Amino acid sequence: MARDTDPGLQTRVIYSIYVRNHTREGSFLAVIPDLDRIRALGTDIIWFLPIHPIGVEGKKGSLGCPYANRDYRTVNPAYGTMEDFRTLVEEIHKRGMKVMIDVVYNHTSPDSTLYRTHPEYFYHGPDGKPCNKIGDWADVIDLDYRAKELWDYQIESLCFWAGIVDGFRCDVATLVPLDFWKAARAAVARVNPDCIWLAESVHLSFGCYARRLGFPASRDSELFEAFDLEYEYDIRETFDRWLKGEAPLSAYTEMLNFQEALYPANYNKLRFLENHDQPRIASFVKDEAALVNYTAMLYFLKGSTLIYAGQEWENTHTPSLFELDRIDRQTGRDLSGLMRRLAEIKRDHFTGRDSFWASARDEDSIAVMERFGPERRLLGIFSLRAGSARVPVELPDGEYQNLIDGEPVMVENGTLWCRGKPIILEAKNET
Repeated sequence: MARDTDPGLQTRVIYSIYVRNHTREGSFLAVIPDLDRIRALGTDIIWFLPIHPIGVEGKKGSLGCPYANRDYRTVNPAYGTMEDFRTLVEEIHKRGMKVMIDVVYNHTSPDSTLYRTHPEYFYHGPDGKPCNKIGDWADVIDLDYRAKELWDYQIESLCFWAGIVDGFRCDVATLVPLDFWKAARAAVARVNPDCIWLAESVHLSFGCYARRLGFPASRDSELFEAFDLEYEYDIRETFDRWLKGEAPLSAYTEMLNFQEALYPANYNKLRFLENHDQPRIASFVKDEAALVNYTAMLYFLKGSTLIYAGQEWENTHTPSLFELDRIDRQTGRDLSGLMRRLAEIKRDHFTGRDSFWASARDEDSIAVMERFGPERRLLGIFSLRAGSARVPVELPDGEYQNLIDGEPVMVENGTLWCRGKPIILEAKNET
């Protein structure tokens, strides 16, 4: 784990924005009127999907993918000017939030500034032409980090942005050499010692596939040497199988416990129900009462919480990365109040040093999770099918208060009655 990682990051909420689709105007300045609402959700950090110019050659869709980066050191003119972006960052900072930007360091568009000036920095296939290692990414060509001059260029770019923003979400970080990330972190620290580093570590199967093809791919445990937090894709496939009815809930809770046993004590995973690469959670979970339980569980998990813009309105459609596809704010549904309360609980009751344990009642589809701090213990009960059941708990008998809604909860004979609503209880840690 990066030695100087702030344990407080585990209590933070990150809100993800795709500028093109966030407002009618699709610009930096148009985001500003929405900042107070975003802050009121309990957001601590706003993460912008790539803000750089998008390549034209080989582009996907009519507008191209933001992950086909054409220039690392400028902004997409469709979003506004560099001054507009600086103004947006300033307004975010005024509201007590931080800013992360997406950096795509595994590849660029075929017509990128970097390829035009330094084709020797790129991976070339057996035919001598620039290409990518993973064939279905047809709109990009991969960088080749055996060129040490490339390291200098990329680190200089990061240092430039570190003078403006507060952190980086690093796309496909697994496929970029770990030693590069360690060198970049050290250099950026001289510009911004509090910079936040988030790695998009890949799905378990994808990492194995890349290694099978002969390409280096860092393990999640290795990435923690350079990053403060990383994706939970190492167990996401198990969660997806649960959503599809292909695995019991206990398979997922056991994987959560595996993370707790495997990683350093201060490990931090980015916890999410959806993101720009994954289907909306509401497309799987149709019942709103059940979705409330999933949302409460998300905030209870050990790690930073990610909200993908539109999740608060229970959007079911995953916006396209390649077209104009705005989020739907008129669904008639709104989880904002719940999210606000869960963010308060996360900030006021959790610490970055909590230990964690999870179990499942497969017969009732109820997850039972515990967080242990130095002096207090928190218990979470999440009915993921919104059903009622009596749940055994390891708490002294008596009356407790549900931190989510303030309602009393009775523990009798070592059990409590779950009425299909999420429950978070706090008790003195007697262990």
